[in-house]
Amino acid sequence: MFFRQRAAANATLSYLFGCAGHQMAIAVDVVAGDEGWFIAEAASAGARLVHVIDTHVHADHYSGGPELARRTGAAYHLHESNRGRVQFDFAALTDGQRLEAGNVVIDVLHTPGHTPDSVCLVVRDLRRGDEPWFVITGDTLFVGAVGRPDLAGHEHTMAAQLHDTLHSKLLCLPAELEVYPGHQAGSACGVGLSGKPASTLGFERRFNPMLAMDKPAFIEALTAEIPPPPADMARIVQANLRGGRPTDALA
Repeated sequence: MFFRQRAAANATLSYLFGCAGHQMAIAVDVVAGDEGWFIAEAASAGARLVHVIDTHVHADHYSGGPELARRTGAAYHLHESNRGRVQFDFAALTDGQRLEAGNVVIDVLHTPGHTPDSVCLVVRDLRRGDEPWFVITGDTLFVGAVGRPDLAGHEHTMAAQLHDTLHSKLLCLPAELEVYPGHQAGSACGVGLSGKPASTLGFERRFNPMLAMDKPAFIEALTAEIPPPPADMARIVQANLRGGRPTDALA
């Protein structure tokens, strides 16, 4: 497996990984303007992009995912709950679905709470074994923090849903799983994020303060300190729902 983590605009962390043997690559949470980097890095690994995934419809940055998919012929994926909401065609992801790229396998977890459409991606490299190696958590779980629950409104309801998601979907995974989040310190998508761009589930279970709380305490803590919304959020969300080309979105 080859693996790249890219620190992009707005403290966003994007990912490129795949199977060099079968020359297939996957891109996750691409920021508009970075499409050329993903194309060049895939080419340097001798791979072609087959899947482009956004872990949710982003509110803090323009997505480069649809444009990257258009430029490479890859399938562009969002969670199925975006049917009727997103104004362009996409390949719908469902909870428990498996995507394959040669020896690299992705199991999709629907993980609502930050947004209703959030997903996490559990990744295996079958050349090393059938156990999962890492999980890309989007804005559901960060290093030292969790995603904010208010961007879709109903922050108390979403916070309760996020608590359920964390404990029923993520924290039951193996402790040694590496965690690769969608943001690091400086992002508006959560409070208290670490500047370290990776962790493990075991370390987060022990030291992430939000994961030690029962549901009432979690809801109270998560809704007591909500930062201002991302700058230009309404315009960004509308552009991402249209799947507009970056030049259109940034005009």
